[in-house]
Amino acid sequence: MTSAGVFNTGSDEGANSRDEEYPCSLEVSPFTESSCSNFINIKVGLLEQFLLYKFEMKQCILKEDMLKIVNPRYQNQFAEILRRASEHIEVVFADDLKEVHPTCYLYDPVSKLKLPNSGRIHAGKRLPKTGLLMTLLVVIFLKGNCANEEDIWKFLGVMQIYDGKKHYIYGEPRKLITQDFVRLKYLEYHWVPCSYPARYKFLCDPKAYTKTSKIRVLEYLAKVNDIAPGAFSSQYEETFPSQRCSRDWHYCSGQDSLRAKFSSFSQSY
Repeated sequence: MTSAGVFNTGSDEGANSRDEEYPCSLEVSPFTESSCSNFINIKVGLLEQFLLYKFEMKQCILKEDMLKIVNPRYQNQFAEILRRASEHIEVVFADDLKEVHPTCYLYDPVSKLKLPNSGRIHAGKRLPKTGLLMTLLVVIFLKGNCANEEDIWKFLGVMQIYDGKKHYIYGEPRKLITQDFVRLKYLEYHWVPCSYPARYKFLCDPKAYTKTSKIRVLEYLAKVNDIAPGAFSSQYEETFPSQRCSRDWHYCSGQDSLRAKFSSFSQSY
């Protein structure tokens, strides 16, 4: 995901002042096409910043306001810019940006997990923690519904989330995953018997699956890692043992590259 702090309002002003120099059109030269792509990338980053601010402040999101951030001159590209920004938000926060009021173009983040306070651990103006919880459910699921704490931290390290280091979105990760998520009954955290020094393991609390489903966990994993859902056919069959995988979930199961990618991913943690 594009970092929320990469672009500032100065970048927007600079981009806006150059919009007239390099207007995007349907038929453009390779140079102009590249310039347009760069401008759109900047607009995606700016829109992400705006959406993050609205999420944190728990404010309504209007299409009119988003267009002001993007610049009305980019109205023809707005749908693509919004799609890309929404995908980045989805990966980090496990929230889908939905149009909840078509007549006035009102948008609202809809969590993939039906958590209290829209995925915030405490009520108030804070960023949701749903994305991290969904990530932990992914690891636990891939590990056979029980993951050692070492595997959890190894996986989180890839995401630059470290034990003892405060994260700008998730705060203190250890407290969040071993206390807050456990207190809210989304995870279980148990001592491994006969382990000296003491080792711990994570399980998914049954309550968590009342808020989501394994199939959503797989879809989220596919989205995060850009892996087609068909690569998870064995997990899909495990989730629905009485049903055969649908054609949609098998359309790419024969591609060795996807299977190798998933195998490498799951065995690494």
